[in-house]
Amino acid sequence: MASAAAAPKSPSLPWKTRLLVSLSSVCSDLVTRRNGTLNRRLFRLFDFKSSPNPVKPIHGVLSFDVIVDSSRNLSVRVFTPRSDAPTLPILIFFHGGGFAFLSNASFSYAAVCRRLARRIPAVVLSVDYRLSPEHRFPCQYDDGFDVLRFLDHGNNTIGLLPPNADLSKCFLAGDSAGANLAHHVAVRFSRQKSQFQKVKIIGLISIQPFFGGVKRMESETQLDPGYIVSLKRTDWLWRAFLPEGSDRDHSASNVSGPNAEAIAELEEFPATVVFVAGFDPLKDRQRRYYEWLKESGKKVELIEYPNMIHAFYLFPELPESSAMIDQVRSFVFKCMEA
Repeated sequence: MASAAAAPKSPSLPWKTRLLVSLSSVCSDLVTRRNGTLNRRLFRLFDFKSSPNPVKPIHGVLSFDVIVDSSRNLSVRVFTPRSDAPTLPILIFFHGGGFAFLSNASFSYAAVCRRLARRIPAVVLSVDYRLSPEHRFPCQYDDGFDVLRFLDHGNNTIGLLPPNADLSKCFLAGDSAGANLAHHVAVRFSRQKSQFQKVKIIGLISIQPFFGGVKRMESETQLDPGYIVSLKRTDWLWRAFLPEGSDRDHSASNVSGPNAEAIAELEEFPATVVFVAGFDPLKDRQRRYYEWLKESGKKVELIEYPNMIHAFYLFPELPESSAMIDQVRSFVFKCMEA
């Protein structure tokens, strides 16, 4: 387990980060309605998009969009680094946003995927999955798993992956709701691994995963309302995502709770790294996830940033953001060498 110094009483954030965090919170509150619907037209005004760059590299990385299933608008944005490495791992990345917000084209996520592609280096496939409340559980999990199916069919990867990309060295990665999604896709893949001929998942990168439960945990009450995350917002997001009539102890939300899906027998569940931040109200649930994976006999490590907030790594002006990218890189190479 890695950890930084002891946490102070409040996070030390530059004014730019504080402003962006405040704007993000205001925007999400403005577009969510009490009846469980979302004003997408208004949200689009705040969700700045980044276009793909298939011809001219940005910081040595090309990107382009590929349709996986046009009937449900399922696509991936592929980030390919300029690299002469003999083998490039593949990161299948799921963005955050509480299952309801943002996309793989959102500016912050396009930027972070470009950074991951360049600095690991790796081919990053950022998934544009369906969003709630229009599409509830299990749509997002189905989309993530079907991207793996798409990759496993050889003809689909012609022109999508460079020759040195290695499908036997795939990683599932995501932050917040995307980390929740990555976990459930990892479980499904582990159960159905025999159906895959080429794709092999060797690592799970879980960045501040979004989990919940009926009973509040200490960090949820002590840090509420937190930076970006608050109980009011997360409760709305779970109601918008989970099946009608379900509560937060649903297995999709409370992965280690009373309705948890047993994973101890899943020998193929990938090695995992879990990132936690000290000022994230979700941190106790994330630590519980780490402990549950250990109790289930899985290989897992926990890396903590006591002075950081939820989604800190999306802010490149923070030194911790760069440090986390380096730790992801180290984890990827450790798994490839295992």
